[in-house]
Amino acid sequence: MSGDLHVDVIGGGLAGSEAAWQLAQRGFHVVLHEMRPGRLTPAHQTDGFAELVCSNTFKSTELANAHGLLKAEMRALGSMILAAADETRVPGGSALTVDRAQFSEAVSARVLAHPSIRVVREEVTSLPSSGIVATGPLTSDALARSLQHRLGMEALAFYDAIAPILSRESIDDSIAFRASRYDKETMVGASREGAYLNCPFSRDEYDAFIDALGAADQYPGHDFDAIPYFEGCMPVEEMARRGRDTLRFGPMKPVGLRDPRSGRRPYAVLQLRMEDRNGQMWNMVGFQTRLRTAEQRRVFRMVPGLADAEFLRYGSIHRNSYLNAPAALTSCLSLQSDPLTFVAGQLTGVEGYTESAATGLMAGINLARMLNRQDAAIPPATTMLGALYRYLRESDPSDFQPMNANFGLLDELSLPPRDKRLRKEQMSARSLRDLMEWKVEHGIRPVESRYEPART
Repeated sequence: MSGDLHVDVIGGGLAGSEAAWQLAQRGFHVVLHEMRPGRLTPAHQTDGFAELVCSNTFKSTELANAHGLLKAEMRALGSMILAAADETRVPGGSALTVDRAQFSEAVSARVLAHPSIRVVREEVTSLPSSGIVATGPLTSDALARSLQHRLGMEALAFYDAIAPILSRESIDDSIAFRASRYDKETMVGASREGAYLNCPFSRDEYDAFIDALGAADQYPGHDFDAIPYFEGCMPVEEMARRGRDTLRFGPMKPVGLRDPRSGRRPYAVLQLRMEDRNGQMWNMVGFQTRLRTAEQRRVFRMVPGLADAEFLRYGSIHRNSYLNAPAALTSCLSLQSDPLTFVAGQLTGVEGYTESAATGLMAGINLARMLNRQDAAIPPATTMLGALYRYLRESDPSDFQPMNANFGLLDELSLPPRDKRLRKEQMSARSLRDLMEWKVEHGIRPVESRYEPART
């Protein structure tokens, strides 16, 4: 069917540019809609494609790092975005750090030179019947209303209130204890265990923590992040400023809990809630925050039991339109009401440059497959790509929050080594092996990252 059909891609960011490229290189005529420069967002400064509005790094390239693994998988599938990043790389250690202007120019040059991509500079206010929506966290109000009308008012969130997520193995079990309030236990596997991990504070520990929290440095935020705080998403540091006991009578209340070390109720408690079905990721309940990441590491490691905490995701509060993916989207991130309308990028509920580009890559591949009357194909959950898609598909819709790539999303190894780095390396090796087998099984071939005219 490719060659006689045009496909609409809305949004010229990382995900939209990648998706348009994947479709065009598979023989489809793509209309790429980008409203800049006619209408700029509060974050963007140029009309270039894939403009990086925050950091200039795509994070680590090491296979023992979740972002490094995700990049390796994307390279195996022919990511144009990563090829452009490689061309414009600047020194950044093991991180893929780019010259942001040159990177946008490299992506723009590819998009504008491709004979099968037509760029239309206009705001789109309605959903395509066959295409990809990749408008990012600053989706225009008109298109957001269209999404809400199609999916329901509760399908689209307009801000994040995110608490940090920690690695289970980094929590000190000699201090943190498993229990639910008033011994209201829940079934976990074959045994009865409390639903929460509890980090108990003495009065002195609590006072020191409150002092550090009040003095910690915050992100000032962008103008487009300016939002009124709702009581349900109040930053933990703002709650602390309301009074020294505000947290102790709020998310850190110790009622109904007893520290097994002392047999008494703690002065205060930080609770951790299981985030994934394998129990590898634990959420700091009620600890949404605007603290800088370095400050989160410093202050939150003062919590008893978290001195060596490994942060799988940092907390944040910022303007970020995203869909309730498990409630509104299919397993391949298309609309449940229209399987040929895909969503990609941060609008799906992923966080980060690499993750956004990855969903654009998969959306382009799968829309092309479906238009060619093939089934959509998602990598197995042993891969970082597949594990991200599983998170977006299987999370609890009533408490869905955006997510970065991290090893806690992957299934554990059957015989995991004790060494943490070795375990991650083995998980990465398994992921890449399984991705290659998946590619062969589904006949997926990576496209070239540059357009090469056919020789005559």
